[in-house]
Amino acid sequence: MVEIEVTGTTVTVRVQGGHRLLALRDQLTFDLRDVIEVAPAEVDLRPPWVRAPGTFFPGVIAAGTFRGKGRKEFWDTRFDGSGVRVELRGSEFTRLVIDVAEPADTLRALRRAVIAA
Repeated sequence: MVEIEVTGTTVTVRVQGGHRLLALRDQLTFDLRDVIEVAPAEVDLRPPWVRAPGTFFPGVIAAGTFRGKGRKEFWDTRFDGSGVRVELRGSEFTRLVIDVAEPADTLRALRRAVIAA
């Protein structure tokens, strides 16, 4: 699970607890202007094939950086319906799929922040 903080036009995603070990990352940042779309993460969505570095147990957890053709994605999800998908351009990552405590509230807050940016 992650916590998301918006400061000005910068979004900081902080990986919580033991997921930091699984994802091999504490946090990442991106600019609101790089956001293409914010949506609920589909439960059947799967990361690209190349895990570099990270953890993946199909249907259980995906945590870390995953690469595919022209894509670099950060995942921290247990595929349980509490995920948020953020599509990006011009950032270090092209997609984030992350679990949050309150998906509906997070989606609403990020969408408002993107509009305001």
